[in-house]
Amino acid sequence: MSEHVLTPLDVAKIRKDFSLLSTPFHGKPLHYLDSAVSGQMPNVVIERMAHYQRYEHTNVHRGVSTLSQEATDRFEEAREKVRAFLHAQSIKQIIWTRGTTEALNLVAQSWGRANIKEGDAKIAASAVQNCALARAFSAASLAAAASSFSS
Repeated sequence: MSEHVLTPLDVAKIRKDFSLLSTPFHGKPLHYLDSAVSGQMPNVVIERMAHYQRYEHTNVHRGVSTLSQEATDRFEEAREKVRAFLHAQSIKQIIWTRGTTEALNLVAQSWGRANIKEGDAKIAASAVQNCALARAFSAASLAAAASSFSS
């Protein structure tokens, strides 16, 4: 496994990528911490999504038209970019979900069913006790594992 050097984040530069974070609230900069429910998107993502909706929207992996094939190519190129960013060994390790809840449920139903056994404790900080996490734990609890939460 190769080592990766972590560089410090330039918070001021990152904040500029998010329009909402550039909007003052009560005369002060916004510090948005509620990302579990409604994470903010950087401007480049919003712009790319708008471009896709205007000019490229079509079926991915399901069509035979040129537009569909091009959309599939871009979709898989994105998967490769994410693979490289995460240093995953294969694009097969990159799975798209619609959001956090779906991702947690996927982990609970796949990895959780195979690895969480009766008597195992699941611990989560009270700050992350939300319904998605509870449902994921509940789904994984099919193996009758005990749930514990700490504050």
